[in-house]
Amino acid sequence: MIDKIFKTYDIRGKYPKEINEAAVFDVAKALGRHFTSKNKAKKIVLGYDARLSSPSLYSSLIKGLRMSVLNSEIILAGLMTTPMLYFLVNHFKASGGIMVTASHNPKDYNGLKVVGGKAVPLSGGEIYKIISNF
Repeated sequence: MIDKIFKTYDIRGKYPKEINEAAVFDVAKALGRHFTSKNKAKKIVLGYDARLSSPSLYSSLIKGLRMSVLNSEIILAGLMTTPMLYFLVNHFKASGGIMVTASHNPKDYNGLKVVGGKAVPLSGGEIYKIISNF
């Protein structure tokens, strides 16, 4: 069921049936290790949108990252827009960024937009490979 949430440009699905706190926690652990193992910056920027389910998923994202990264800075940017995430990843020269959002999808959806260094987007397929190798 979890592989169903990995889309072309991001991770998203209906909340809480397809994407929920447990799925976000697992994805965060794998992404944390991915971002900090290959990059000297060792900074990860996190944000979330105004959806009702976003604060809870953001909390799971933070917990998952904190379990998997050591000696890294997690920048908690809070409530913001996706373009702000891109700006902050570049501003802080971070190795990556994760935004809790389902973009233009209806309110019963949520998800994650993930970018690497220089705010280069990671596709759902790339993220799935990272998770699979975790």
